[in-house]
Amino acid sequence: MRELKVAVAQFEPHDGDKEYNLSVMESLTGRAKNKGAEVISFHEMCITAYTFTKDLGKEEITQLAEEVPSGKSTQRLIQISEKYGIPVLAGLVEKDKGKIYNTYICVTADGLVAKYRKLHPFINKYMSAGNEYVVFDLNGWKCGILICYDNNVIENVRATTLSGAEVIFAPHVTGCTPSAMPGRGYVADELWENKDKDPVPLRLEFDGPKGRGWLLRWLPARAYDNGVYYIFTNPIGYDGIHLKNGNSMVLDPYGEVQTEIKSFEDDIAVTTITEDKLELSGGWRYKNARRPDLYRDIIGQKHKSKTKPIWLK
Repeated sequence: MRELKVAVAQFEPHDGDKEYNLSVMESLTGRAKNKGAEVISFHEMCITAYTFTKDLGKEEITQLAEEVPSGKSTQRLIQISEKYGIPVLAGLVEKDKGKIYNTYICVTADGLVAKYRKLHPFINKYMSAGNEYVVFDLNGWKCGILICYDNNVIENVRATTLSGAEVIFAPHVTGCTPSAMPGRGYVADELWENKDKDPVPLRLEFDGPKGRGWLLRWLPARAYDNGVYYIFTNPIGYDGIHLKNGNSMVLDPYGEVQTEIKSFEDDIAVTTITEDKLELSGGWRYKNARRPDLYRDIIGQKHKSKTKPIWLK
């Protein structure tokens, strides 16, 4: 039976400080290797940080961006992967033929394995949207990637799994921002500043509807409905002006949380995924019971996409 020991990571990034962020990522990769991990996944745009880019002009975002795989950050990730002997998945800002992308890559010691561009980017107006799903082989598993908002559009998840994905890496920068949903909103800075003296109020906020409570409304649904493993990553602490709740986790095809990071620190969690759950899951049966002739034209009808979240309006 196939098995894969997966590590999810979380850390507090520094805005635009690639060297610092990569150094933290290297340290966490070493910790993951020491715990027997065979792959490690980091959050969306972890190499650059995310939220601060919303105010960058075209020249500034272009200077932050790099080519893939020839850029310094991709080459550094390959070196980290070679040093610790495990694949690394991480996010950065990519530039290619005059366009800018929110990109997530998988590398090994041998080089670039996969590259995915976010389908629904909105953090910076100069970013272009990706236009393809990505499924790739990793240690004997079929893996897909969907970045943050891409996972909220259920058709993206279904399309990725129908393309063969058994595992979906879902790097995010999310939580603790306003929404039309009751209970959502920002978390007070004083709770973060006082976390060492009195951690309980912060944990209650992070685990409530502003953070984990919201995640558990839909992450288990994506995993369960599609019969796939979900590898969710998220920063902890401040990303730009936004406080983030972390809670990086691995969910199994039953929609159950296998492992989760519950600390306020830069940290990892490791768990083993096994192939037996795939065909035993409800989602596996439901995919096989589909009747696409009934809804092919309905799902494919013309539609104008609107992505921008409430907190950016």
